[in-house]
Amino acid sequence: MTADTMNTFAIRPATPADVTHIMGMIHELAVFEKLEHQVVATDALLHEGLFGARPSCEAVIGEEDGKVVSYALFFHNFSTFLTRKGLYLEDLYVRQDRRGKGYGSLMLKHLARIAVDRECGRFEWSVLDWNMPAINFYKSMGAEVMPDWRICRVSGEPLSALAKG
Repeated sequence: MTADTMNTFAIRPATPADVTHIMGMIHELAVFEKLEHQVVATDALLHEGLFGARPSCEAVIGEEDGKVVSYALFFHNFSTFLTRKGLYLEDLYVRQDRRGKGYGSLMLKHLARIAVDRECGRFEWSVLDWNMPAINFYKSMGAEVMPDWRICRVSGEPLSALAKG
């Protein structure tokens, strides 16, 4: 990355005005991951999650020359083994035409600094097993891909049924 490129890229906290940009990139990410059929998100729901009375997540925006080109959405979780909070990265996305400029690395480093500043014991995220470019990128940044762990998920009707007991 050249010094000129670094001067044009800035990371800042998301604002309510960024919700539409983030939603657009959420749709781009879903298409890339072949999961667009699962997206039910709306601007209103995202706004509530980020900026409502009880926000459940945070986001940072990456801008190139003042234009939104990336986002990262994250929240705190908790490790009983460490008895410390962690930072969980839900999404890190750089628009397709802006990849290869080091913006993903800058975003990941920014989030790592947030985790350290907040005294988190871990910084974690998930990656699809077929996404080898992302896996290789994360490994190059020092991440350990956990081979023995699998994500378990209950949502929709199965979640309602489980809750009913």
